[in-house]
Amino acid sequence: MKVGIVTVGDELLVGATVNTNAVWLAEQLTSRGCTVDRITTLPDRISDIAHVVNEYRADYDAVIVTGGLGPTPDDLTMEGVAAALGRETVDHDAAREWLTEQGGYSADDLAEGTAELPAGARMLPNEVGVAPGAVVDSIYVLPGVPAEMKAMFEAIADEFVGEPIYTETVVADEPESALVDRLRAVREEFDVSVGSYPGEYVRVKFSSTDSVAVEAAANWFEARVQSPDSESTE
Repeated sequence: MKVGIVTVGDELLVGATVNTNAVWLAEQLTSRGCTVDRITTLPDRISDIAHVVNEYRADYDAVIVTGGLGPTPDDLTMEGVAAALGRETVDHDAAREWLTEQGGYSADDLAEGTAELPAGARMLPNEVGVAPGAVVDSIYVLPGVPAEMKAMFEAIADEFVGEPIYTETVVADEPESALVDRLRAVREEFDVSVGSYPGEYVRVKFSSTDSVAVEAAANWFEARVQSPDSESTE
């Protein structure tokens, strides 16, 4: 299952807020066997949200959009998603019912727009906040507040499935530039993904849905590199 992630918020683009949601979602999806091909951060602008969501839904099995939910003037994500699908946002009966019967709010307490979702959407209750999420076609719209986003994602996590991905890491005590030939050779020899990450040591990660191929590639590479005194694998 291929998934695209879209995070929305002016505060993310000016560096006022660290985008932890994208990292957390990518980790969760990868652990479930999904492939995250792209992550994009957008401003609170309907046209930008609509453009990217429309592009992503054509390319991926699912799109997760976080941030910009609620009734304030800069909460434009639901409108952007609706525009991507050629729909309008409407007062959603299930959202209003949940907020008033399960969320503990009276109808008079709800700010205008709180219960508005794209037409035809499935409402996702917000167990730790107010603004509901939504699923419409293959698009999942979640809050931007990390605690709210995590709780909502965990309620729908079983909808994101793929083949398990196996990973092994070899640590090399050599410059990354000195490993180029062996990195090329291991890619040619084994049908696995190979990534190298320099630091104090170079961590070379092998990944695939084939656990035997991953183990073989890691063993082949480890036998051909200089390892530090303390080896690390994962």
